[in-house]
Formats: sequence, C-alpha cells, structure tokens
Amino acid sequence: MPLIRVSMRRGRRAAEIAAIVDGVYRALREAFEVPENDLFALIHQHDADEFIYDPGYFGFERSDAIVFLQITVSATRGATQKKALFAKIHENLRLAPGLRSDDIFINLVETARENWSFGAGLAQYADSAAPVPAAPVGDQG
Repeated sequence: MPLIRVSMRRGRRAAEIAAIVDGVYRALREAFEVPENDLFALIHQHDADEFIYDPGYFGFERSDAIVFLQITVSATRGATQKKALFAKIHENLRLAPGLRSDDIFINLVETARENWSFGAGLAQYADSAAPVPAAPVGDQG
C-alpha cells in the first residue's frame, strides 16, 4: 500500500491535482504492481513562504510549478523497479498535467511491512498470510 504525498505551491486547479495523483497511481500500478483501488494520497498546497527549494540543485532549472512527490512503500522492491517507477511517473506527469521535467521531484520512503495499519488497530502485513507485492525474479538492485 503506497501512501502518496503531493506538495506544491498553492493555486493549482482541481483537474491538475487529479492528473498528478492519477499519473503517480498509474505508474505505481505498472512499475510496482500495486493492486487496483490501492490509492491513498494526501495533497499539500503551500504559500510561497512555506515552499522552499533550490532552483538549480543538481543542475536542474526548477520553477515555482515544481511538484514534490513523497511515496511511502513497503521495502520489497529493488533498484530496477524503483527506476522504472521514477521513469513512469515522469512520463505520465509530462503528458498530464504537462509538468516540466525539472519540476518533478520524487522521494521514495521505504518502511518495514509490519509498520502499516490499514484500520481496526491491526498490523495487517505483520500477518504472514497477507499478500505481498513481489519483486520480479532477478531484481536484486
């Protein structure tokens, strides 16, 4: 179960926000084989004084249209799947809502499976019978 956090400057239209969430979700479905309906997203819009970034760090030319994506997932995927996810998110968000390449910033946060509770005070993934998204054979990193 990924948890998607989207942070951006205040003022985006609802359709843009929906396109961002949809693009990330579709990338997760493809690259990480996330189940259908496994969509949980938090949208954070910030005023200019609460939205701080270096526009040129790592050689990029970022603008105030930058979108920060932080995705928390179980630590079950290798580097190959992570790279595929980043590339697919980039591809999707370039198409809709039309973000610039330099304005897509992604951070993947991994956690142990037992750190999730989907409700009822239970640690569903701590039960060994719970389904696990599996990494493809040979995806060691």
